[in-house]
Amino acid sequence: MPIQGSFDTIGNGDMLTVLRQSMRLSGKVSSGLGRAHVFMAQRHYQDQFRPIISMTAWPGTLNVEVEGEMLTEYRKLRVSAGIEEGEASSFTALRINGFERDGVSFGGATAFNARIISGDHEEDCAILIPDLTRHEDVAEIICGKFLRESMQLVDGDVVEIQLLN
Repeated sequence: MPIQGSFDTIGNGDMLTVLRQSMRLSGKVSSGLGRAHVFMAQRHYQDQFRPIISMTAWPGTLNVEVEGEMLTEYRKLRVSAGIEEGEASSFTALRINGFERDGVSFGGATAFNARIISGDHEEDCAILIPDLTRHEDVAEIICGKFLRESMQLVDGDVVEIQLLN
């Protein structure tokens, strides 16, 4: 089964120009450890999230378990983020710099612009891949809204994540 994706193109004779590439991942909403808010609330991170998602991020992440062929594609994002070896994704990796505050280190991360879709609900978001993470098969989604509430999501719901360059 090929990667689910699309290319928006314009053509003129023999010339074809790719304007935008997209890739779709899907997975199930799952509960995390409930610790993301400690990191997400840090002003240093929020200052870097704002240009990526065009607003302040909700102080937490939505966890989406990815499996099968979708996991293969998600791992390419992890390679682009520098935390796994293998074939990298062609999507633009946006660096989130770490920092130190009061003797405590807060690690960096990599973000990828995306859109999350569930039924009739869609929200601009980003996939956030922390440099130090235990999750190998879980995409952490950041957004300016509390996605569980705004999209009426519960554990086990299937969502689609469309990555955009």
